[in-house]
Amino acid sequence: MPGRVSRRAVATAVGLIVCWAAEAAGPERFTIEQALSSPFPSSLAAAPGGGKVAWVLDARGARNIWVAGPPDYQGRQITAYTADDGQEILDLAWTPDARAIVYVRGGAANRQGEYPNPTSNPEGVEEAVWVVPVEGAPSGPGEPRRLGEGHSPAVQPKGGRVAFLRKGQVWATALESKEKPAQLFHARGDCLSLRWSPDGSQLAFVSNRRDHSFIGVYDLEAKTLVYLDPSVDRDSSPVWSPDGQSIAFLRVPASHELSLFGPKRSAEPWSIRVAGVADGRGRMVWRAEPGSGSVFHGVEAENQLLWGAGDRLVFPWERDGWNHLYSVPAQGGRATLLTPGEFEVEHVSLSPDRREVLFSSNQSDADRRHIWKAAVQGGRPTALTTGTGIEWAPEATSDGGALAFLRSDSRRPARAAIRIGSGEPRDLAPGAIPADFPGRALVEPQPVVFSAADGMQIHAQVFLPTSSLPTSSLPSSSLPSNGAAGERHPAVIFFHGGSRRQMLLGWHYRDYYHNAYGMNQYLASRGYVVLAVNYRSGTGYGMEFREALNYGARGASEFNDVLGAGLYLRSRPEVDARHIGLWGGSYGGYLTALGLARASDLFAAGVDLHGVHDWNTEIRNFAPSYDPDAQRDAARLAFESSPMAYVKTWRSPVLLIHGDDDRNVQFSQTVDLAEELRKQGVTLEQLIFPDEIHGFLTHARWLQAYHAAAEFFDRYLRDGKK
Repeated sequence: MPGRVSRRAVATAVGLIVCWAAEAAGPERFTIEQALSSPFPSSLAAAPGGGKVAWVLDARGARNIWVAGPPDYQGRQITAYTADDGQEILDLAWTPDARAIVYVRGGAANRQGEYPNPTSNPEGVEEAVWVVPVEGAPSGPGEPRRLGEGHSPAVQPKGGRVAFLRKGQVWATALESKEKPAQLFHARGDCLSLRWSPDGSQLAFVSNRRDHSFIGVYDLEAKTLVYLDPSVDRDSSPVWSPDGQSIAFLRVPASHELSLFGPKRSAEPWSIRVAGVADGRGRMVWRAEPGSGSVFHGVEAENQLLWGAGDRLVFPWERDGWNHLYSVPAQGGRATLLTPGEFEVEHVSLSPDRREVLFSSNQSDADRRHIWKAAVQGGRPTALTTGTGIEWAPEATSDGGALAFLRSDSRRPARAAIRIGSGEPRDLAPGAIPADFPGRALVEPQPVVFSAADGMQIHAQVFLPTSSLPTSSLPSSSLPSNGAAGERHPAVIFFHGGSRRQMLLGWHYRDYYHNAYGMNQYLASRGYVVLAVNYRSGTGYGMEFREALNYGARGASEFNDVLGAGLYLRSRPEVDARHIGLWGGSYGGYLTALGLARASDLFAAGVDLHGVHDWNTEIRNFAPSYDPDAQRDAARLAFESSPMAYVKTWRSPVLLIHGDDDRNVQFSQTVDLAEELRKQGVTLEQLIFPDEIHGFLTHARWLQAYHAAAEFFDRYLRDGKK
């Protein structure tokens, strides 16, 4: 009827009025708890049949498995863990009938054989393989059943068994009975990368023997163990041919060079080989060219080699200085470039019919990720997602009718999504995001490029504050501008870890940096200008940027980026140049410490989470045989590239945060730095987590660390202390 107003129109008008009113009243304030409240999804896995998908959702430290399937694809939880106990859920593996999921609960042991126990549970913890039914009981999730201590489960395609690893050896048990697990065979070295043959009669694996590795095959019926085409080199990434007669694998030439003494732009070229399972004889079917790309650099995938349709092997290669996908006939021949252009390929999987490869990349969008597909035979890639969001981890359903993936954007956090056919993507579990998540209050980070101290162009993202700070606690020069001329903000610079990482224009696809992005948003809401720096030796901008000259222990060339970031912020009119701080974790902690040690006149304070402070100590963590006395020139340069070498010029206050069961950066790095800083009279605060590892496993510890960091910056940047 003319003049009648629909309910939808009224609701729209009311919504606009509410938005206008909120904007007029000023931006919303939120807490760190709210910023980190959204559950983080990971381990997306498509079932071998039935069109189902599964993933892990970490909700404030309580990790659970979720599934969704056709026709409605409504996500539902199938496990019922409730505690923030630091026990991870990993390695999802569907059973062939898609009626159950095998998974691992718990973390890997350290060199002393201790499992991560971040809550100091006096009863102890373990790393174990479990199985849970997908359908479960009518009243709720199914009841998980423990299969045995171990990790990395591989479910037999036929036969009803699951193989897994325990203390470097292969064990197996039945899925449908309470059979006690038994060691499947005995082998020298450490076994990894379990791969069943298509008919389930044989099991391939990698045998790691410290300075070399083999591809082994165990025959269940004959109870024989053979090694394929053995050599002095490192063989890895075995993949079966569809007929089960052959295995393709990577071969990287043996080398005693330490990768931490990079850059590694070239080496003895790596190759792809195919061996017959019956006789073990192998042949090279392709070899990287000398020069660029001769050092293997992988992608995020179940295996670095994929056996596509038409007997074409798909693999990553940096021939042109960018990590791309190629394919080559399994019989040998020239490689075909599948993903041309100046961008990086990252998350990779095969379509169910093996005719197409799905992947994420930053093509035409350097600081985001979108999903593409390309035919394994070659041809122009097709974009499957576009826009201002970030998408990764593509998984096509078994029937090929839907594409599952993970996604986020600048305001909406990471979540699992599905696109059915050519329809619009939608979230699989929209109700999992808390109602008070402050998405509307978040700022849109803006991409910027600044000059490092040596002139290199560095990408970064800047978060400009939108809320006023309490004036009573600020020196006049630190009042937020909100667009007013002459008013300035305190600022902080964030450095990611890795260093093989890249911060993006939105919520990150790794949980560690998903949290860091939330922290940067929180700091911006408090009135800080935040700059997240993608410094040299990181990913996303090509091989030469990643393998930067004189980076890390070879000269700390990244310090030019640290210094350039500080000078860039100091030049911005909305920044109070006297109150610029640094923060970061791991490699980012290293750069934070390096900036404070070498440029305390520029950087007023810093928060260093489990940072590297002496390269000669850290290198031993990854290369126990490293002897500084035997490589004195390299050791001298490594120390001169470390924050410990500049402690005498360090004056700015620092907060050190570290867990004492860190397996990536030794806790002694923080112990030793604290001792030296005290000798110099530097203001030092500390937050130590007993039994916590490098990437904090408990949600409570992340909150505690970020609260301490924010309060520290408030005291030394907002209150004008130094």
